[in-house]
Order: sequence, then structure tokens, then C-alpha cells
Amino acid sequence: MKFNIFVILAGCFMGTTAAMAVGLYGDTPDANHAWAVHDWNRPLPEKITADAGKPPSDAVVLFDGSNLDGWVNSRPRGGPASWKIVEGGAVEVVPRSGAIKTIQAFGDCQLHIEWASPRQIKGEGQGRGNSGVFLMGKYEVQVLDSYDSVTYPDGQASAIYAENPPLVNACRPSGEWQTYDIIFHQPLWDGDKLLYHGSITVLHNGVLTQDHWEMEGMATHCRRKSLAPHADKLPLSLQEHGNSTRFRNIWIREIPSRYANTTHGGVAACEKDVMALRQKTAKVLFAKADPSDSNKKAALDRMLEVISYDKSAEYMKIVDDLSKAYIAELDALSGEKIKSKKGDVLSVKRNCDVLTRNKVVPAAFPLNVEIIKVIKANGFDRKKR
Repeated sequence: MKFNIFVILAGCFMGTTAAMAVGLYGDTPDANHAWAVHDWNRPLPEKITADAGKPPSDAVVLFDGSNLDGWVNSRPRGGPASWKIVEGGAVEVVPRSGAIKTIQAFGDCQLHIEWASPRQIKGEGQGRGNSGVFLMGKYEVQVLDSYDSVTYPDGQASAIYAENPPLVNACRPSGEWQTYDIIFHQPLWDGDKLLYHGSITVLHNGVLTQDHWEMEGMATHCRRKSLAPHADKLPLSLQEHGNSTRFRNIWIREIPSRYANTTHGGVAACEKDVMALRQKTAKVLFAKADPSDSNKKAALDRMLEVISYDKSAEYMKIVDDLSKAYIAELDALSGEKIKSKKGDVLSVKRNCDVLTRNKVVPAAFPLNVEIIKVIKANGFDRKKR
């Protein structure tokens, strides 16, 4: 997957207005993080509705029991999905008809799907309601009646097929409806270099059966098939394995890459995306900063926050000019007037401390040096007895 943090989050950023601006507070943005700790400039999560028993409001409903308009036969057949809709709002596999897949393509996702093996099952092992949920058409969560039947562990219900058995067998009796809730993150690549194996988490009937399993390869039979780069989004597919397995209530939510606002392994492409978001935040903050404000301290505070995101020459020049103007104002005060500014002076020092602690600026940063002089000259560093 070639991931672009800027594209993923830019839309969220544009639609967000922070409830308040608190300035420099937590650790600042860096090469790995687009926002500071506890950052009010960070986009707020989108609000959705999530009523029990219903798909969340931001879900794509893939099958609601009425039709298969969003599905087609998998290759080489193509054409409309040939499985049949049966009583109770379910779709039933038609043996020897082939797999079906979604018309729409998906990447990282949360998937809810319900399935039931045939009510009457004969035989053992892989012949009992066999099917599979293929995320991106390549990574399989096995569907099988494993309630009172034994097969190879990495091929039973909720196994990552040919890789990892479920933690427990949470199957219900033959013919009963069962649920899979799956969280899927695809592998991440930088060209041909694998950065992250991808992961699958499965709740089978509400029970954790795959705990963030990092995938070793793509779905196969008998032999291992290594991971390989592929498109960022691909259709979801359901397997036809000669059994009349049923499915219902299928919905999916696309979710951001797990590295949607951080880099991974110091990869240059990721750091570029993080910096793009930082520059975007700095531009918004600068538009509100008003360096011409007669209150030099307030203008300086705002600009110090700006440079925590982006130390462009333009911004640094403005900070330098404001710093000189503010220090000049302080130097012109004496007696009670300078004492009344103690709180302001110490708050500027705290801002400098945040910036120096996070190596945004060096300890020899002119403002930091000068504000320390003001503090010492006026005894602001002395503890009251």
C-alpha cells in the first residue's frame, strides 16, 4: 500500500474548528507526529450514530437482504452475482457458481458479516459449510462449521486460513447464525520494502479469536504465499466452496491507515506527509497570529506556536522581530511596572522551555537568552519565603 497521510486527513482538517486555542502545551510536532500532545489544532473525530443492532451511520451496507446489486461474480465469469437470496433476508451460496465480490473496492476496514452453515451437514472437516471472507480478495478469514467437528486448526472457523488458528473455538451449532466483526489493516510498502505486515483482528460471536494477527502471506492452500505489493483498494470477496452457506447483514467501514498521522520507521515519504500537515496547521495559525498586534506578548505567543509546526525563514524572521520588540518593552519598564509583568514573562519562558525541550530551537535561541536575563535581573526566579 502506498499511503498518503496528507490525503487521508486533509479533508478532516479543513472541516474542523478547535474549541479553544491553548498555545504551546504538550510536546511539539516532530518528524513522526503531525500534531503536538494534547493539541487543540488537531482534527476532532467525525461524529457518527451507532445504534445497537444497526450499521453505523458511516458504514457502507453491502447486503441488507434485498438484493445483490453491489456484487458481481468473480473472475473469470463476471456478470451479476449468481448466488440466491433466500427467506429471512440472507444470500445463499450456489454450489459450483463461483465466488462473488463487491463492485466497490476497499482497503483498511471494519467489517461486520453474519453467516450460517447449512442446517443439514454431512461429513467432517472442510466439507461442513466451507466458505471464506477474503479481505481485498487476498487475506482469508475462514468460514466453516467447527462446532462439533475437527479439521486442521489453521483451517477451522475464524482461522486466518493456512496461517493462524483462532485463539478459541467460538462456534455455534450447525445452522445457527454466527457473526464476524473484523478489523483489517493491509500491509504497508515503501516500493518493494515491506514496512508493516498488516493485521487482522476477529471477534467471532463477540469473542476475540484473532488478536491483531500480523499476516505472513496471502491466502493459499497447502503452500505459503509471500506478501507482495498490490493496489491500495480491492474488492471484498466471499468464497464458493461447494457448500450452501448463507450470509446476511454485511456492512463495512473504511478506516484510516494505522499510520494516518505518524510516520513508520522514519520513511522519508511518510515524513514528507507529516510535514505537509504541519505546514498546513502553521498556515492556519499564522493567519490568526496578527504580528502587527500592539500587544507584542500576545503576538509573540501565537508566533511561537506557529514555529513549533513550521520553522520557515518567514516565520522565524517575524519571531525574531517580535522578540526584540517585546524585550525592548520590558527593558523600558522599572519598579512596579516590570513586577506587574512577572506572569507574562514567566509564561514566555515556559513557551521557550517547550520549544527548547523539543529541540525546535536551541537553548541559545535569542528570545530564551534575553528572557532569562529579564527573569534574573528582576528576581522572578526567586522563591518566596
